[in-house]
Amino acid sequence: MAIVLGPNRYGKAETRLVRVVRDGDTHALADLNVSVSLAGDLTATHVTGDNSAVLPTDTMKNTVYAFAREHGVGEPEAFGLLLARHFVKTVGHVDTATVTIESYGWRRLGPHSFQRTGDLTRTATVTVHPGGVQVVSGISDLVLLNTTASEFHGFIKDRYTTLAETSDRILATAVNARWRHLGDEADWADSFDGVRDALVSAFVNTYSHSLQQTLLSMGTVVLSQRPEVAEVRLALPNKHHYLVDLAPFGLDNPGQVFQAGDRPYGLIEGTVSRDDAPPATADWYL
Repeated sequence: MAIVLGPNRYGKAETRLVRVVRDGDTHALADLNVSVSLAGDLTATHVTGDNSAVLPTDTMKNTVYAFAREHGVGEPEAFGLLLARHFVKTVGHVDTATVTIESYGWRRLGPHSFQRTGDLTRTATVTVHPGGVQVVSGISDLVLLNTTASEFHGFIKDRYTTLAETSDRILATAVNARWRHLGDEADWADSFDGVRDALVSAFVNTYSHSLQQTLLSMGTVVLSQRPEVAEVRLALPNKHHYLVDLAPFGLDNPGQVFQAGDRPYGLIEGTVSRDDAPPATADWYL
């Protein structure tokens, strides 16, 4: 039996970067979490411990900070492209670089004062490899809720089913979405804002008979409004809200008092694509 080395990569994960732009008395703030991963001809370091083809991960961290100073940060997709192209160009045994960025929001309170918003996390994953360049943008923990316009009935029932059918329920989720771009050039800020708005609009305006139906509607609205997007992947946890039984207290409860469930929760996942979109050139995940 032969034992062989399979696919492998290495890098520096979660380099925390805060970049301040000082424009007179008015400052701007970028807050990022940057992860770098490199792959290529790295057999020697695994087999013999020969590190002559290995760029230290500490150097990757330093490059992130130096590029933030020399080039600025800008949009996360643009910063990721800059870094990934640099590593592929300058590290001889590396042919693939993936840069993943989480961007955290801050709301301006004054010329140099900010408040962390915490309402969502913007993401970007850029891969530069022999087959080309792939840019995937995303959003995490976008919490949305409809107090009505949602039903769930007609499902399979067996001896273990206790869930009652309902024609009026709260529908809530924390959207985790990733969308693959058709190219590597775009107005990244406008694209992100447009996709986010499309996701929210579809959730608000879809009368839902299932969260799966809402997922398809959200992906369809994104693709119909954003021509730069090839496909959308969505993971929607069903954040259950349970009607509280107030009968022991002599009270009715006409859909007004609920217990917000924590776990377990339903998890609905799916991909919505253009049928004529070119295939992905690198792996990408939710």
